[in-house]
Amino acid sequence: MNGARKAGGSDGKVHSSEIEARAWTAREFERLVFEGNPRVAVFDCDGTLWGGDAGYGFMEWSLEQGLVSRATSDWIDNRYRAYRAGQVSELEMCGEMVQIYAGLREQELRAAAERYFNEFVRGRIFPEMAALVAGLKKAGVALWAVSSTNRWVVDEGARAFGIPAERVLAAEVRVNGGVITGELKDVPTDEGKAAALRRMGLPQPDAVFGNSLHDLAMLEMARRAFPVNPSPALIEEAGKRGWGYFRPAEAGHFEAAVTGE
Repeated sequence: MNGARKAGGSDGKVHSSEIEARAWTAREFERLVFEGNPRVAVFDCDGTLWGGDAGYGFMEWSLEQGLVSRATSDWIDNRYRAYRAGQVSELEMCGEMVQIYAGLREQELRAAAERYFNEFVRGRIFPEMAALVAGLKKAGVALWAVSSTNRWVVDEGARAFGIPAERVLAAEVRVNGGVITGELKDVPTDEGKAAALRRMGLPQPDAVFGNSLHDLAMLEMARRAFPVNPSPALIEEAGKRGWGYFRPAEAGHFEAAVTGE
């Protein structure tokens, strides 16, 4: 079983809210993944394949680099503050964090994303996840990346893991004649991640990996769900569903470095 139980309640019974998800060791985690003989594996990115929020990080960095106007920079900063206060939804925020680049040439954004990923994200890749993905790729498993971070950064991350661009589902806008528009194509978050997978003909992926409640919908649709570096809320949900979870060894170090703790 994947869940360890707490002591029962006053009625002597153990309730679903009292089930704790059990942490897997690296060896257990790898064994559980491969013993399922997956043909399709789906990965969230930020917090799952690497530490930190690359989407927000890229936005802040790109504003510092002057890629958007001062007025746009001030506007998105205010919107992000409202998001943190719960006044703007995850879906709205992730979409707007892509739309702010409207009018720029996509080639410029791709070059910026490559530089940002190499300088600030590549060093935060979890070694255990890199080894796992490499093993799955060697075994012929079809690998997918699903993220609400912008497509430009996710493409760079996927490339680092050997995931082809045609199997990347991320927040993106339409591009006309090489110029970025403000028209959203998709923002895969929450149920949107599951919906994006279904549109690609993947109603029940063999293995899905995610770290937060925004990944819960696609974890639930998987034949086998693998919470990785999970948030406290996801650990609680994992316990209710009898899932275990895996915490990469360097996760705490990377998260502390990102948050300044």
